[in-house]
Amino acid sequence: MVWLSRRLPAMRACSSPAVPAPPRARPDDGPLGPWLRARASWPALGAAAVLLAVSVQNAASAAGGGPDNRVVVRAARAFLEGGAPYADKRFLYLPGSVLLAVPEARLSDGTLRVLAPVAVAALILLGWWISLRMFGVPARSRLAVGVAGGLAYFAPFRSELYLANWTALSVAALPLALALAARGRWTAAAAVAGAAMAVKPMLVPLVLLFAFAREWRALGVLLAVPSAVSVLAGLTLTNPALLFSKTLPFLLKGQDAYARPYDASLTAILPRLGVAQPAAALLAASLAAAGVWAAWCRWRGGGDQRLRLADTASMLMLAAFVVTRPAFLHYVLVVLPVLLASLPMRASVARSPWFWIVLLPQNAAVSWPFLATHQRRAFKDALMLTGLAALLAWHSWVRGAPRTAPARGPAPPAAGGDAPARAGKELRP
Repeated sequence: MVWLSRRLPAMRACSSPAVPAPPRARPDDGPLGPWLRARASWPALGAAAVLLAVSVQNAASAAGGGPDNRVVVRAARAFLEGGAPYADKRFLYLPGSVLLAVPEARLSDGTLRVLAPVAVAALILLGWWISLRMFGVPARSRLAVGVAGGLAYFAPFRSELYLANWTALSVAALPLALALAARGRWTAAAAVAGAAMAVKPMLVPLVLLFAFAREWRALGVLLAVPSAVSVLAGLTLTNPALLFSKTLPFLLKGQDAYARPYDASLTAILPRLGVAQPAAALLAASLAAAGVWAAWCRWRGGGDQRLRLADTASMLMLAAFVVTRPAFLHYVLVVLPVLLASLPMRASVARSPWFWIVLLPQNAAVSWPFLATHQRRAFKDALMLTGLAALLAWHSWVRGAPRTAPARGPAPPAAGGDAPARAGKELRP
């Protein structure tokens, strides 16, 4: 009998069905955080996978390898044949991209038709997965699966798949750099961001982030990597001086009539609304400067290091998109993964309803008659980029920068084993 009484608890434990433990509540999540972190159902996961597969298939059948990717491949093929890649006025990337595209140049057009959108989708999903890991959100969570499936209806994602633009590299590189920086590995973060800049210099605004953090050695790495790659790769090209004499002037003038209607920067949009070009440039520069100041305020606000890095970096990137030419709708994909992955946290800017209102016009299922044409679509894109910049600036100045509580003994350990918060304990609003 004694033996049986000892065995009964173990027998009951074996016979009872295993019930997964609910997500552990975290002090900064609020009531919404555990629901977003909970595991998504298998039907939801399957639906997201189907939607993404259909989107990739549509892009592969419509684009034929992606117009933007074909430009880089054409430059790489010119390099292999001894020609000058920068003789093509539409090739706008740095010399390092030519060497990186050489493997693509050896593939057939039929293979590139399928490979290009698959690679773009994989890079964007990689950036989303890294962003989730940065904030400790499971990859099978409701948030992860919902956003992945929702990308199929998001116009910037569909445009990126169609164009196969190399912006996708920055979409994956920015979250990885921020995740490394959140763990204190600033030099590795600089190497990642610098490698992405060596191909396409989209992440140049991160220079200010490293300056805010006073990580001077890492800042040197950030500047040295793209500079060294560009110089060494340029030495292998025919007539690389065309980059300065032909490509940069063409880019700074807003390209040509083919690409200009799609430019969503304020320096391009305001003149189309009747604003004089000097006034438009001055206004855009003023707004960009205000965005940089907002990023500095957010950095000084402290709080959870992951949220601090995501907000500051996104503010710097959006400030650049407002003023620099060109700025296309798919550029928003660079900042959205880290902003969306922070949604379970109470202080996330994505908790604001205005965040979703600004993104609503980019829902491909909603038609906007006045803005439906390709020539007018840039107005909608400018509203998205400028609206996100304004919202994040307000978030940084008024609500977003969490106040740091005075020290009252040892700080509690970080929940869930995530990257530690290094700027003090964040107060609840």
